[in-house]
Amino acid sequence: MLVSGGGRSLQNLADRIADGRLTASIDLVIASNTKADEAACERDLHGDVPIVRIRSQDFDHREDFSDVVFDRCRAAGVDLVVLAGWLSLLRIAPDFEGRVLNIHPALLPSFGGPGMYGDNVHEAVLKAGCKVSGCTVHLADDAYDNGPILVQRCCPVLDDDTSGTLAARVFEQECEALPEGIGVAWSMMLRRA
Repeated sequence: MLVSGGGRSLQNLADRIADGRLTASIDLVIASNTKADEAACERDLHGDVPIVRIRSQDFDHREDFSDVVFDRCRAAGVDLVVLAGWLSLLRIAPDFEGRVLNIHPALLPSFGGPGMYGDNVHEAVLKAGCKVSGCTVHLADDAYDNGPILVQRCCPVLDDDTSGTLAARVFEQECEALPEGIGVAWSMMLRRA
């Protein structure tokens, strides 16, 4: 799993794996910054999961950064890469095409792209006057928030919502959508094999 934030999605998946609701394993966590690294280390991942920090700003080119990320994934024997709040744009390595999953806190293709993450997304949804929001799980490609959509889950936008209350409601949907998306992506990978 690749994380850039507090690791709530990481914890959700770890808990679902531990209690048998998700048949998967977390073989590696890559954090893109100190905050994410510290947050991942504080999570109960129900086992000994290696956590490494790889920061995009330590590289001159996105390709070099991406190569190091995917080299670590290969070394760990990762079958599916899950971007769970990952904020750095990656160049998807050819051998990982169709094997990188992203979750986005909006109903793509709306409210996606550069700068559309966290509260920025929810504030944009509120400003647009939308009556529904939600989340999207999709296969990632070399552009922000792009690639085939696998799962979308909706929730209402209430008249008195703030970005925080909407974010909490969307995250409830993310907790269901991401495991479902992992199942869909895994099935697709098995059919291609």
